[in-house]
Amino acid sequence: MDVFVGLLRNILEEGLIYGIMAMGVYVSYSVLHFPDLSVDGTLPLGMCVTAALILGGVNPVLASIIAFACGALAGSITGFLHVRLNITDLLSGILVMTAMWSVNLAITKGSAVLPYYNEDTIFNSGIAKMLPEGAYAYRVVIIVAAAAIIVKLLLDIYLKTKSGLLLRAVGDNEQFAISISQDPGKMKIIGLAIGNGCAALAGSILSQQSQSANINSGTGMVVMGLASVIIGTSILKKSSFVKPTTMAVCGAIIYKACLAVAMQLGLPTNYLKLLMAVILTLALVSNNYLSKGRRKQNVETPEF
Repeated sequence: MDVFVGLLRNILEEGLIYGIMAMGVYVSYSVLHFPDLSVDGTLPLGMCVTAALILGGVNPVLASIIAFACGALAGSITGFLHVRLNITDLLSGILVMTAMWSVNLAITKGSAVLPYYNEDTIFNSGIAKMLPEGAYAYRVVIIVAAAAIIVKLLLDIYLKTKSGLLLRAVGDNEQFAISISQDPGKMKIIGLAIGNGCAALAGSILSQQSQSANINSGTGMVVMGLASVIIGTSILKKSSFVKPTTMAVCGAIIYKACLAVAMQLGLPTNYLKLLMAVILTLALVSNNYLSKGRRKQNVETPEF
């Protein structure tokens, strides 16, 4: 029983952290329809910035906010390359992702791994210290869940604003935005800034959980984010009361559960990336199959 509880806690901890990144991927992938590969660079950027700031004595919460801002800046650069310099979406993301490798190394002063053990983090200071003794053992789940809920609510609120509705309009029909005298390029930059900011924030929280920053941690994050969005959307799409941001978080938890179960069954860690690719492939195939089934049902069912 203790093993099951420990496994469930681990799934929730990592699933909720990556759920924050998945919400960012939802903005770029589902709202803007932009295949943003710079996420692989901005998640470790958030880790490295947080590590450097905490070692410099900065408050952990403030370090997380700054990490979000740095990720948003990197996302803005991706948008600028695509919108203003007319570089394709895929290449824009690849360029920023590649550049982030050197930027992250510069932040960590040439070290691939930057530990900061015994320093204050959001999990051992501030609100965490105020938790009751019984809840302190579950502080990581509680704090990560609170962070995910805050990000989700802020995203939901933003997407209902005039700017958020315009962001959706640009993703669905760019010509419509132009017809109402709005700049679609500006909205793309804003959307990519939000998406990469969420990825960097997830990296910041993940870094504080492990109390270290690893510049190699971003490998495969795009795959994980896409799989989370697609899995969550496919499973919960019929639930009209569930918002897409919630679907993304639930998808991330389900995704991490699949990986955890595979590891418990004895899958070697060398095949972890292969399993990630297989899960994404299955999610894509299932999503396409379900979409075709719904379209066929709509065609065969006449309306009176």
